[in-house]
Parts: sequence; structure tokens; C-alpha cells
Amino acid sequence: MCRCLHVSRSGYYDWRSRPVSAAELRRRELSVKVRYYFNDSDGTYGYRRITAELARAGERVHPDTVRAIMRAEGLIAAQPHTKVRTTIPADDVAGRPDLVGRDFTAAAPGSTWVGDITYIPTLEGFSYLATVLDCCTKKAVGYAVADHMRTELICEALDMAVRNCPPVRGATIFHSDRGSQYMSREFSDLLESYGVLASVGRTGVCWDNAWAESFNATLKNERVHRVIYRTHDEAIRDAVSWIELRYNQKRLHSSLGYRTRNEVEAEYRESRMAA
Repeated sequence: MCRCLHVSRSGYYDWRSRPVSAAELRRRELSVKVRYYFNDSDGTYGYRRITAELARAGERVHPDTVRAIMRAEGLIAAQPHTKVRTTIPADDVAGRPDLVGRDFTAAAPGSTWVGDITYIPTLEGFSYLATVLDCCTKKAVGYAVADHMRTELICEALDMAVRNCPPVRGATIFHSDRGSQYMSREFSDLLESYGVLASVGRTGVCWDNAWAESFNATLKNERVHRVIYRTHDEAIRDAVSWIELRYNQKRLHSSLGYRTRNEVEAEYRESRMAA
């Protein structure tokens, strides 16, 4: 072998007996940690979020190093699927403004909410998930899952949001697309009863409700497209588990400084109590 590779015998034995370098030991340790955080995310985290997780654990490492380790280890985060448009357009409602203007941020929880409906395929047919997302904490404060997409589904999600994140009467905004459920008289009456201001985007313009669309894409990419649900009950349990135990509790959000939604909410409450 030494003769074929033009290597001296002494050089070969010196290489074989040489201890592992500090750089190689460091890389091996990082590989174990990177794989841990990748598996802990259920295979959904890319190199940026894993770098953030390492930083939270006191491990400072360059993102390019994490990316190189993931490539070497064959760790590929879940990739998005082709989007299918399911929003049902409705006739325009006179006097319903867009109060958000694609600004999906807020200074305090309960100031601005966005909502949408998405579908979850099962062997029994589609299940439907309605969500209410808070623009300050990025948290799913209200949701409902059922085997139908009637107006009562979004009403149930809004009721939950009001319980979890009380709105400010006459100031809180609820923004949605122009789906027929959100344009219904039943839902408008419910918003009015809570003193929540209705806001809608333009028909067929998904960017006007981009934050809700982004949540749906994350749910599909990180969970729904990777599971086959046999029944509606399975889909409902899994969706609720993902929202409460993964999305709100553990998943890091880049616009929140790679913190979790529950952490941001808790920090806001502590700051209010201190004030």
C-alpha cells in the first residue's frame, strides 16, 4: 500500500499512531450535538435554527460549520411541498378595510391577530384547521380542528383566542382573507361582540395574509406532509399536539431572536408586572 501510494513506511506508521487532533475532536463533539438538535426538532431544523439552539446551550459555532456538519452527516431538513390554494373567494364586503397593510408585527399581545383555514388530508377525507395567530408573540393563541369548514369552526378558534389572549375592546384587530366564512354575518357578529375590529386583505392576494399563510406552510412542511392520518381523530390530536408542544413551546422563531413563542409571551408578562 505504501509503495502504491508513494508513502514511506515510517510516515504511514507515524500517521497511524498520531493522536486525533483537537480540531477533529471538536468537530466530532459538534456532530453529536448537531444530530441531537436535528432529531429533537423531528428533522425540521436547518442549520440556522440548530446554530441558534447551540448558542442557547452556550455553544458558540459559526453557521457555516453547522451547515458543513449537516451536509457530511446527511441531515436534510424537511422541505416544503407545492402549495395548493384552497381559499374560497367571496363577494366583496363594502366598508371592510385592510387595517394591517402587510405589517404583521405588534407592540403587545392581543393587539393584532391574523387567521386562516387550512386542510389536513386523512383516509376519511379532509380535516380542517382554523387558527388565530398573535402578531406580537407569533403564538397560535386560538385554534379549532374539525371535519368541516363551516363558520362555526373559525368562531371556535376566535373564542379560544379571546380566552387565552384577551383583546382590547375597540382596538384589537383581526385580519383574514376574504374567505366566505370570514365574510359571514355570524362571524362579523362575534367580532363585534368582543369589540374586535375586522380587517381583510384583497381577494386572491395571498401576501395580504402572509403570516397566516406562513404558519400553514410550516405546519404542512414540518408535520402534515410527513404523516398519514387514518382518521379525523388522529389528525385532530396530532395537530393540537404539534401546536401546543412543538410550535408554541419549543420551535425557535427567527424574527423573535430565535426564541420560542411562550418565552416571548412570558417575558412580556414579567416586564408588565415589573412596571
